[in-house]
Amino acid sequence: MFHGEHYDIIGLVNSSWRSSPIARKTGGVPEVWCGMNSAGFCIMDTASYNIKDDNIPSSCMDREGVVMYRALEICASVADFESFIDTLSRPMGVEGNFGVIDAFGGAAFYEINNHKSVKYDVNNVPSGYMVVTNFSFSGRVADRRGVDRYEKASLIFSGMEVFDHRSIINGISRSGSPILRDITTSSTVFEGAAAGKEAVMWTCLGSPDSVPYIPLVFSEDIPSYMTAEGDGNAPICSLAKKAKASGADLRKVLSDVERIVDSRFPAGYACIRKCAYLKYRTEVEKLAKND
Repeated sequence: MFHGEHYDIIGLVNSSWRSSPIARKTGGVPEVWCGMNSAGFCIMDTASYNIKDDNIPSSCMDREGVVMYRALEICASVADFESFIDTLSRPMGVEGNFGVIDAFGGAAFYEINNHKSVKYDVNNVPSGYMVVTNFSFSGRVADRRGVDRYEKASLIFSGMEVFDHRSIINGISRSGSPILRDITTSSTVFEGAAAGKEAVMWTCLGSPDSVPYIPLVFSEDIPSYMTAEGDGNAPICSLAKKAKASGADLRKVLSDVERIVDSRFPAGYACIRKCAYLKYRTEVEKLAKND
């Protein structure tokens, strides 16, 4: 958790960072790769490869994490994010699709390159959702990437009757190739804030086929196993890497652990921190001994 200029932040960071004090890039600029703030504003992005239209060198690019951290510490709404993007100096150093939701019912995607942005208001989409992978709809068709992932995700979403953390993580994040890849290191579902409820960041800290989802909220401390240790990895992330390396089918293990999580959240958050993690750790250690 970070304490931003206006709002506190729960965010996903690279394992080489440290969570306290705030880990920083060279030059002292903090970054996160998705997250939510205490105002209920949530943000994520996907890399895009077909909207950069200039010769800005690569050394000046890849600032998506910096932009998201800054947005989280000062934005409370989709409108705030738009104003923030408008005020950034050009070139912005980004090429990505940024998805944002807020506590006021706002939901939008922004395709942003160094000089401009294109907005898609998800509330105006007939289906009520958008599927976005590694290309921008407003960009060059010939340079699209992730089309196979887009097509598979679109097919899965079209058959869903319930859209919640369970169905999205199990149906999408754990659906296998091409969505789930060897390089996949996490999966996150943001449950937006509603009347009487706070936003929830449902997080698989590791490959989603190897680690259970855990809910993160501002009203409770982040479990210690979800924060970095001395080597930069959170304990549950290290377990996920070990579980992945075992090659074992973890579906029953994850289902059993997530049953504990879902039955005791939000009232039993303390139990989640103890029971769910201990059960997962025990099962992974068994796998390691049998390997």
